[in-house]
Amino acid sequence: MHRFLLTPRWWGINVFVALAVPFCLFMGSWQLGRFEDRVDSHREASAERPADQVAAPLDSLLPVDRTTSGQLAATAGEYGDQLLVPERRLDGESGFYVLTLLKTDSGKAVPVVRGWLPGVADPAKAPAPPTGRVEVTGALQASENSGTKGVHSQGGLPAGQLGVIGAASLVNLVPYDLYDAWLTVQSASDGMVPVPAQAPSNTGLDLKAFQNLGYTGEWFVFVAFVLFMWFRLYRREVETIRDAEAGLLETAAQAQA
Repeated sequence: MHRFLLTPRWWGINVFVALAVPFCLFMGSWQLGRFEDRVDSHREASAERPADQVAAPLDSLLPVDRTTSGQLAATAGEYGDQLLVPERRLDGESGFYVLTLLKTDSGKAVPVVRGWLPGVADPAKAPAPPTGRVEVTGALQASENSGTKGVHSQGGLPAGQLGVIGAASLVNLVPYDLYDAWLTVQSASDGMVPVPAQAPSNTGLDLKAFQNLGYTGEWFVFVAFVLFMWFRLYRREVETIRDAEAGLLETAAQAQA
């Protein structure tokens, strides 16, 4: 009855199933692992930092990654050029960041967002930075890019304004070597509102995360489909053999003649 399973045709079918099923299971498990990694990253990024977190030296936290993003960094130096970052929303209200370049003792400058103010970006509203040597502590943030949510990446901003906070955007505006990162001061000063630290990129439960979950389901559906098709072919083959043994196929052929 089951000798047909040893025919070349069925050898090909069986080998295909034997390879396809574990491959689909592996790919489904891999996509599920990617989704779980994103969930873990989201939880880690969304977790509140301890209130008594001790600031670490800026250089010790670089380059910025998922672990160091949002941690308190400390550095010292003198404030230099000041720029305004327009069209930034905070608590549902539109306003602008006050960003000042801090020339650190290392010789490099780091952008420091000293706070947020409501309304249209206006240099007259922005408080002047402290003079002389200062010590600054702020939440470490990775440089923005044109794809970062909320940035003004179209260009055409007036002089003294910046659309994207990052070394690539600042390199032609200021005469300093720059850190590829920025700080946001977490304590209010001069009437400005502190800008909360943002979660690092690729750590949220975004469309990519749910795509991974969707691909997981697809790969497991493929497994079920392959097994279903194998069983369907097997059952049809068995039924054909039984019909032939019972003479039903000859009867059907004679009836058609």
